[in-house]
Amino acid sequence: MTALPTDSVFALPEEHHELRSAIRALAEKEIAPFAADVDEVARFPDEAFQALTASGFNAVHVPEDYGGQGADAVAACIVIEEVARVCASSSLIPAVNKLGTMGLMLSGSDELKRQVLPSVADGAMASYALSEREAGSDAASMRTRAREDGNHWVINGSKCWITNGGRSTWYTVMAVTDPAAGSRGISAFIVHKDDPGFTVGPLEKKLGIKGSPTAELYFEDCTIPLDRIIGEPGTGFQTALRTLDHTRPTIGAQAVGIAQGALDFALDYVQHRRQFGKPISSFQGVEFMLAEMTMRIEAARLMVYAAAARAERGEKDMTFTAAAAKCFASDVAMQVTTDAVQLLGGAGYTRDFPVERMMRDAKITQIYEGTNQILRVVMARSLLKR
Repeated sequence: MTALPTDSVFALPEEHHELRSAIRALAEKEIAPFAADVDEVARFPDEAFQALTASGFNAVHVPEDYGGQGADAVAACIVIEEVARVCASSSLIPAVNKLGTMGLMLSGSDELKRQVLPSVADGAMASYALSEREAGSDAASMRTRAREDGNHWVINGSKCWITNGGRSTWYTVMAVTDPAAGSRGISAFIVHKDDPGFTVGPLEKKLGIKGSPTAELYFEDCTIPLDRIIGEPGTGFQTALRTLDHTRPTIGAQAVGIAQGALDFALDYVQHRRQFGKPISSFQGVEFMLAEMTMRIEAARLMVYAAAARAERGEKDMTFTAAAAKCFASDVAMQVTTDAVQLLGGAGYTRDFPVERMMRDAKITQIYEGTNQILRVVMARSLLKR
């Protein structure tokens, strides 16, 4: 067999390694020192926002034509992963900026992209509004309505569980424009925070990711220009699903980052914690746990990067890979962070150490952008269609 040239060997390109080094240095210096306080008082991570925006890491996915860095999907995952390694709340800045603009990038007009994307690259934030109180996993049953009225769309209804709600400038909102058409009657719109009739409700009190506000949105005769629709009327649900195929790997990346952060801390701890006259890292039971944790993280990382690379290439049938990467990585994050708490013993259960925060933060990755139960349904149906 002829040997492959070195530039085609299975590996990340050098620029991705350089990117990781740069974002890790920034995260450890500018974000990690504030992570505990962000969680403790449930405040927005302003320090992380400023550092990420100043360095261009707040929305690396925005194309260069619109003032962004035009980073590929794997690079975006690396940024999210490295920020999540020290602060999961802060990682939702680049992650949700991509989620909130992905539908626009996939299906929006050039004019609408020019209205929104340059401001996001400059520091404005974007959010994604699909879920409702009675339309979570069954998103197609949403009740929010939009009707055309002269030169405007008028939106009425509400959305819930909106990540970075109240901090974002732009919101991608799904609403029913033709109630008789089922999911084909849903359209996607871009709403600005200052649009008349749009208000943000109170913030949720959460188990984890406390530094990222989660709010309900209200639309009471919310009026937006006609050109703020994404694509054609009735294509919104398709846009929503395509968006998730591109962004579920970013949640997988967040999960990998959280797990890696917990493992890194636990590795250092067990080498310094002594019992029975020697480091606890020398006990076989601990060694087995460390090996299992690391093995699962490495597998999850590869799944995430593979799913992101498929999305970047625009391959067909990305749904299974995206769902699998998010599902597997989030389950790994939950297991690894739980094991990290166990390895620290009583210390791991206190807020004096970061692993209990990481364990709480990891839980949401199994829930948002599709619960892992729903994702297993999605994967099975994708397989059965083949």
